[in-house]
Amino acid sequence: MKDVIRKELIEKRKKMSKKEVLEKSKQVKKRLFEIDEFKKASTILFYVSYGNEVYTHDMVKECLSNGKKVVVPVTDIDNRKLILSKLRSWDDLAKGAYNILEPKKEKIDEVSIFDIDLIIVPGVGFDEHGCRMGHGVGYYDDLLKDSTNMVHVGLAFEKQIVDGIPTESHDTPVDKIVTEERVIDC
Repeated sequence: MKDVIRKELIEKRKKMSKKEVLEKSKQVKKRLFEIDEFKKASTILFYVSYGNEVYTHDMVKECLSNGKKVVVPVTDIDNRKLILSKLRSWDDLAKGAYNILEPKKEKIDEVSIFDIDLIIVPGVGFDEHGCRMGHGVGYYDDLLKDSTNMVHVGLAFEKQIVDGIPTESHDTPVDKIVTEERVIDC
């Protein structure tokens, strides 16, 4: 069941034009930057978007120029986990695991999960209760379960919000979801 929903949601996102992704991502950014949790956060963990995910590149660049501390994940495939690294400059990124931008090896500056105020989470799909579906590898599930005292905000397009996401014991819900149309308190 989960795999069927995942495939359908990935297909919906793939059908979006680059122009649509960028336009809707601007609206997501505007809503995200207006929520209190974002305004109060000094250190924010962002995912670096790829494909037709909600585009975070402009969000990261703006935070870097506005003095917020930005942390991004580095995928450790061998140990099946995310290493969190401070990002000082957009130019410190290069294609890494899964062709996703992440800090170059010599630019990795590890940060503890406990030094982060706000975690921005990607997802293939979400429901209004905060249940999240990723790509099925589990990197973010592990990260979220280790950071339950922090605010988790999922970014999604409205077409990624579904009535219900089947959950398992290892799944950790997000606290809020920001789409191009609304902010959902979960």
